[in-house]
Amino acid sequence: MEQALLNQHQLEEELRGLKDILTVAQVVVSSLEIDEVLANILGSAMAVMEMTAGSIALYDSSSNKLELHAHQGLSSRFVSHDRWTVKQGGLTDTILAKGELFIVDDTSRTDFFRNPLAVEEGIRSLIAVPLKIQDKPVGILYVNDFVPRQFCNTRLRLLEILGSFASMSIDNARLHEQTRELACTDGLTGLYNHRQFKKVFSEELARARRYNNPLVLIMLDIDDFKLFNDLYGHPAGDKALVGVAKIITDTLRDCDTTFRYGGEEFIAILPEVELAEALVAAERLRERIEAETSRYLDDYVQSSITVSIGVAAYPRDEQTFDGLLKAVDDLLYVAKRQGKNRVNYLPD
Repeated sequence: MEQALLNQHQLEEELRGLKDILTVAQVVVSSLEIDEVLANILGSAMAVMEMTAGSIALYDSSSNKLELHAHQGLSSRFVSHDRWTVKQGGLTDTILAKGELFIVDDTSRTDFFRNPLAVEEGIRSLIAVPLKIQDKPVGILYVNDFVPRQFCNTRLRLLEILGSFASMSIDNARLHEQTRELACTDGLTGLYNHRQFKKVFSEELARARRYNNPLVLIMLDIDDFKLFNDLYGHPAGDKALVGVAKIITDTLRDCDTTFRYGGEEFIAILPEVELAEALVAAERLRERIEAETSRYLDDYVQSSITVSIGVAAYPRDEQTFDGLLKAVDDLLYVAKRQGKNRVNYLPD
């Protein structure tokens, strides 16, 4: 009788677990946004194991590093160490290679667990779940507690199933992110495209209005680009475009956003900057493009690349989307008519 009751209790526990994992699976696969997917996975894993902390680190095969992308219940000091190399033969490498749950009931009773950060954090028990698609490592899901634990086998099996769902969901979310990135970027230069410019500019202009902040548009056009293509061919023209794009992104601030507006035209959004500062940046761009673009061209190309630039400021010059865009476009073409290779703006 006792054995029958025990078996019934075990069956009921497994049925509850299956119901839980179906609920979890629905949550995990409910989004294609990578941040939301990771938050759902981590929250679900912590709930399944009834643990108070956890994190997810994703694997970058190009650098052989894991990078922390989601975390709960851990100190800022602990999560500030958010990127680490997967050392061959090390614990992380072993976890990824074996593809099995790595379980520590009590960190104080293990000789191999000597991570000083985890010891300082007070982590006393943990489970590492390797996330893999076929043989390709995706990352590692960690769930932690600050007291020793003994883990239920039924719950561990559920966590393994969750890990499989998590791996597929992360892979799908990454693919979705890459596809979306391709839709809003220029294939040649890697900059955002005209379509994405409209979206970002609308958002930045709305933010500038809301917080009463300045905003500047810088529009560049490569001088005599048709003639350059006719002389040296379109492959050289493509290299010139790539070089100009690289110089723009290297010269402007990280918070500025650059777009290939179309053909040989580029446009950059500079938030929270006054016109005087933007003019300095525009002049530096003009000088660097003239001096440095040749590094990106073939040796036989003798012609230097120059650009004409228009600079328009919100709210100084115009205050609407169309108004600012027309203003910067007009200023650019005045620079063209005045002799090219220059920066133009509306004087006071």
